Amino acid sequence: MPEPTKKDETPNGQPEESVAPDSNGALPLPEISLEISPPPEAVAEEKEPVETDGKKPEATEPEPLQAVVAQEPSPTENGSNQPQPGGVGVKEQTESGNSTVKEEGPCSPPPNDEDDAAATTPSPTPHAEDANSLKKLSVELPNDSVPATGRKDSVWSLGDGQGPDDLEKPVDSPPQSTLMIESPQSAVIPVGGDITFVAKVEAKDLLRKPTVKWFKGKWMDLASKTGKHLQLKETFDRLTKMHTFEMHIIKAKDNYAGNYRCEVTYKDKFDSCSFDLEVKEAEQGSQNFDIRSAFKRSSEGQEDAGELDFSGLLKHREPKQDDTPEVDVWEILKNARPDQYEKIAFMYGITDLRGLLRRMKKIPREEKKSEAFTKKLDPAYQADKGGKIRLVVDLADPTVDLKWYKNGQEIRPSPKYIFEMKGTQRIMVINNCSLNDDAAYSVAAGDERCSTELFVKELPVKIVKNIEAVKTTVNERIELECEVSEEGAQVKWMKNGVEVPTGVRSRYRVKCEGTKHFLVIDDASREDTGTYSIMATGGTSEAHVQVDLKPLKIFQDLHDMKVLLGQPIQLHCEIYPGNVPGRWYRNGQLIQPNDRINILHKNKSHRLEVAAGSLHDAGDYTFVPEGYSQSLSAKIHIIDPPRVHLESMNFPDNTVTIVAGNKLRLEIPISGEPAPRVVWMKGERVILESGHRTRAETHGDQTSLTIDVTEREDTGNYKIVLQNEAGEATASVKIKVVDIPDPPEAPLVPEVGGDWCSMTWEPPKYDGSSPILGYFIERKKKQSSRWMRLNFDLIKETAFEPKKMIEGVPYEVRIFAVNAIGVSKPSEPSKAFTPLAVTSEPTMLVVDDVTDTTVTVKWRPPETIGAAGLDGYLVEYCIEGTDDWIVSNTELTEKTKHTITGLTPGTKILVRVKAINAAGASAPRTIQHSVLVKEVIEPPKIRVPRHLKQTYTRRVGEAVNLVVPFMGKPRPKVTWLKDGTAIDPTHVSIRNTDCDSIIFIRKAERSHSGKYEMSVQVDSHVDTAILDIQVVDLPGPPQCVTIEDVWGGNVALVWTPPKDNGNAPITGYTIQKADLKTMEWYTCIEHYHRTCITITELVVGNEYFFRIFAENMCGPSDAATQTKKSALIVKEGMQLKTHEFSDHDFMEAPKFTQPLINTSAIAGYNATLNCSVRANPRAKVIWMKNKIIILDDPRYRMFSNQGVCTLEIRKPSPYDGGMYTCKAINDLGEAQVECKLEVKGGFTFYELMQRGVPLHLIDKYMNEKVVDQEK
Repeated sequence: MPEPTKKDETPNGQPEESVAPDSNGALPLPEISLEISPPPEAVAEEKEPVETDGKKPEATEPEPLQAVVAQEPSPTENGSNQPQPGGVGVKEQTESGNSTVKEEGPCSPPPNDEDDAAATTPSPTPHAEDANSLKKLSVELPNDSVPATGRKDSVWSLGDGQGPDDLEKPVDSPPQSTLMIESPQSAVIPVGGDITFVAKVEAKDLLRKPTVKWFKGKWMDLASKTGKHLQLKETFDRLTKMHTFEMHIIKAKDNYAGNYRCEVTYKDKFDSCSFDLEVKEAEQGSQNFDIRSAFKRSSEGQEDAGELDFSGLLKHREPKQDDTPEVDVWEILKNARPDQYEKIAFMYGITDLRGLLRRMKKIPREEKKSEAFTKKLDPAYQADKGGKIRLVVDLADPTVDLKWYKNGQEIRPSPKYIFEMKGTQRIMVINNCSLNDDAAYSVAAGDERCSTELFVKELPVKIVKNIEAVKTTVNERIELECEVSEEGAQVKWMKNGVEVPTGVRSRYRVKCEGTKHFLVIDDASREDTGTYSIMATGGTSEAHVQVDLKPLKIFQDLHDMKVLLGQPIQLHCEIYPGNVPGRWYRNGQLIQPNDRINILHKNKSHRLEVAAGSLHDAGDYTFVPEGYSQSLSAKIHIIDPPRVHLESMNFPDNTVTIVAGNKLRLEIPISGEPAPRVVWMKGERVILESGHRTRAETHGDQTSLTIDVTEREDTGNYKIVLQNEAGEATASVKIKVVDIPDPPEAPLVPEVGGDWCSMTWEPPKYDGSSPILGYFIERKKKQSSRWMRLNFDLIKETAFEPKKMIEGVPYEVRIFAVNAIGVSKPSEPSKAFTPLAVTSEPTMLVVDDVTDTTVTVKWRPPETIGAAGLDGYLVEYCIEGTDDWIVSNTELTEKTKHTITGLTPGTKILVRVKAINAAGASAPRTIQHSVLVKEVIEPPKIRVPRHLKQTYTRRVGEAVNLVVPFMGKPRPKVTWLKDGTAIDPTHVSIRNTDCDSIIFIRKAERSHSGKYEMSVQVDSHVDTAILDIQVVDLPGPPQCVTIEDVWGGNVALVWTPPKDNGNAPITGYTIQKADLKTMEWYTCIEHYHRTCITITELVVGNEYFFRIFAENMCGPSDAATQTKKSALIVKEGMQLKTHEFSDHDFMEAPKFTQPLINTSAIAGYNATLNCSVRANPRAKVIWMKNKIIILDDPRYRMFSNQGVCTLEIRKPSPYDGGMYTCKAINDLGEAQVECKLEVKGGFTFYELMQRGVPLHLIDKYMNEKVVDQEK
């Protein structure tokens, strides 16, 4: 059995249609819905849903056919309008011609629920001739044939006791929408036609876009049905601030007809509008008479004629031509279920449903007995809103599973839905019924199912306390009160039959306190007079409100006044009542308050105050009380002496500036009452109106001076004289004629550089009566005629330095003066000049040597040498305290070293050096401090390097090469002592220079260890330093190694430290073991600090020997001490025989497999030297430069990995070039390879000084570099 669906939908997916109201616009009566589910076959033939994507959905479950019948209240004994249980009142509308019933609803406020929204949409007014065709009929619907009960939707009722005659009373149309300013309208289109429905919302007061939904019927949301036949569109016009929402229906079909609804939501605001779409079909010929025509409306008096005419309730359709009119409809009805009668009647054109039901009732039929249910659900149930209902079925088998459904959805137990079992009875209780519970319910027991309908009746809301009439005056507060029978009820307030607007901008406020409803008007006006009513679903109440004006009394009237110009004006009057506002008028124009005009109202006093009266304030003043026809009037006269308003011209110091050659028209406002006589004068000369080039004119409230072509002579003071009967006024205006300045004089070039020059000039004699803003400078080559501007920004000063000129090329420059008017003519060109650059100053000027009569200085060449080259150097000196510089060399010297001779001992001199070329002498380079001409004794000071301030450690055989720098003058005497005794020169080589001392030991021995004392002596000054040199060697082996105990797989060893520790403390021991079979030694443990150990995990049956190496900072000892006895790891009952064998000798002297290669390096970039050596035992690798061992030099890094030897030289300089040697030594011999390293791109003298290279090495390097360059 198909699952029943929601009864608010029609078989074609169309919304229910209601009977149109009468022509007087009366509200529609309540309605009731009858639902009969059609069979699946009928649905498959008739149902055609709205297509959205070009495909028809499968008809799996039929939709119920819905007939909507208007319910009319029936009078009872108490006069109430309750529905009768035995029947339903209906309203019939006859139709003439091709007229159809359409439903068209205006926009309305949001309803309580969706059922109310559809039930309360009124239909358009029918024709006048059809308005009186409404008739009252009664229909009895037996419970065993039609499952329908009375249902009263929540609609706006006409009140208790209102008869049908009241429908004729005219009712004003409802108010317009609060959101939509344009609503979609009903329309008629042919099948296959296109149509567009438009809704517009004004966005002026909205912060965001409103939400719009389109519905068909009550529930179908069209947003999910869009496709090729239905399209939704939204646009926004930024100019008009209007949202436009459109629904396009393309190629409409007949099943597209029906009622549609548009809903607009924005925050707490809601608006909706219903409209109809009618799709016309092609007319067809009339049918032959058959059984279907027997149940169409024939007359009213016949008993068999039905009282329920579907043609007046459902959408009118022309009957389709039936190809098989001989169908036996009675046989189809006999075999169909009762809930399918209405669908079958609709399919075969039977409109008299009442007669059909009566005939079917008379036909005996055999009821099919249910196998699962002994008692099924009733066809329909009715419950009051808020009440409780029990749905009961009896089961034939109590053990069968039972499921309850609501609109096809399974119901789960909850506080609202309670399931009970009593024997074979199964009960579902629905608590607190609401309109949402109004639905189709079914129960399934196994494969069998029965269904029913639940109708929830909403009680009408009655008026408990009526509105009282109000009579008041303007500006008072009006509050209308009404009390209803239910809290939270929806009511409508009406004024003269039109709904009262209650929006944000409305004057009306609506509030609700429980069952009381209020309509409040805070500030009443005469327009609020009218009849106000409140409408509820159970009745209405109305009252008349009258708003009148208060009587006006004048206590003080306005009086005429004469006011001096600029003096305040005050108009005052007193009227009663005091709270009546009013408006002030001047010469019929409304006066608005501003900064100058102040309007005061206090009680009965009304005052108009003008801060300073003007000529415009003169006139007739009127005060009009609001709401009254009376007015108060007075006249104001203004008296004004003549005045010249120069301040309005905004001229600084009353000075007018104009460019020469332009026309000047100076218009100055004047005032005075009466109009004054005006005279213009320059000095003693009066300017007439008939002047040729200069003339004066006066028109109305202004006077003007005109000069057609201004000249420099027009500059001066002009006087204006005004006279009238009230007095006299004068004013002066200064006219200043400005022009471009005169050209400056030719500029002067006092100084010339390599690519620049300095130039100066004088300002022009005449500045054009405007300050000089700056100057433009231009230059050109003397042979050229093309001038080039040097500055684009004005130069304020009268001096400039042109740059970026070519040396040796003659140039000329000229000047332009600029003021606010323009640019002057160019000045005369300057005298030609040729740029020529001198060199920069010499660098690194230092004192090289000082004696009693000479001072030797040296320097480096200038960093920049101009195009003129470098001719030589000029050395000058002066006695300290004087400015008399003496030239030391009469002829220029090309060398960078010079000795000044013939000096007096004991004097202090300053020395400077200049570089000379064709452009002249460069800036001098001066020694910062004065030089004392005396061989000064400098106390000696030894500068011990940081790494020598602690013990200096070297291994035996390594070279010791220590450089200890010192200071002192004259050359100090250096002596060395070892442990307080003189050093044997045959073992230790010492070499002394002026600034350092070198101690060199080619092969260090342990006897070279000790403390070396260095003494530096200059006269009686002595400085000493002590160097601690420690020469270390490998330690000797331990003295004795014995096996103390053997147990299991363990051996305990004990030994004594070695006699010779290698001049360094013992850091640990290495213990090795060897099996007697192979005598291959394996290390058990390294860096062991104790002198006893237990060796574990030895193999049973093996015989082991043990040996121990001693270790210090140099490494392990060359030899090891072996145990004299072996340790046999035995197992009881077993003997192990060992075999002797000889080891292969892998010993080999050092041999280089890859020699060094001559390499070239770039100064400042790291360089590496690589070679490979093979030796056994491992060879000791020594690197040498120029046959001197490289030791502890941070500029060198030495690596050795798997026989590959690498020397890295960090950022080499030319000083690092030379012959490099790699030497490998072991006990079997030695080998060496060498290569030459050449460093390209050397350093300057200054860079070598910064790197800390000694001066004698720098001199040596510089001399070698000069020799290499000469080669």
